[in-house]
Amino acid sequence: MGERSDGDVVLAACDLVVAGIDGPGVSALAGVSLRRPWDEIQPLLGDALLELGLDHHEHNSNEGKALGLRLMARRTLAGELSARELAAWVHDRFGHGLPAAEELARLDDEYDILEYDDRATTDVDEQVMAEVRRITS
Repeated sequence: MGERSDGDVVLAACDLVVAGIDGPGVSALAGVSLRRPWDEIQPLLGDALLELGLDHHEHNSNEGKALGLRLMARRTLAGELSARELAAWVHDRFGHGLPAAEELARLDDEYDILEYDDRATTDVDEQVMAEVRRITS
């Protein structure tokens, strides 16, 4: 989702190996050069994720985007992101092009027009959080 760099993925694999989670896929990923990780990561990532019991979605697939949306919604529920930050992130990443995120993109537009109507930011925040709960349920 563009939230972490390729180097971060390699370093995470290194952390897994140090923690004793070192199957062949994870170990291969941990061995990727940090100088040009983007050249080597893609063919190794699927095997490493499979080994970890995690789903692998092709880069830029709708399934991957929907999973990223759910993860960011969970971060919002945990208080790591505000409702407005999530709506802005969704609008920036997906625009109005991902059906699962459309309502959050629309609500980001609502934040932008609050200064022209009589609603409070908390009104839109509540709508975002209702959508977050729907996405994470």
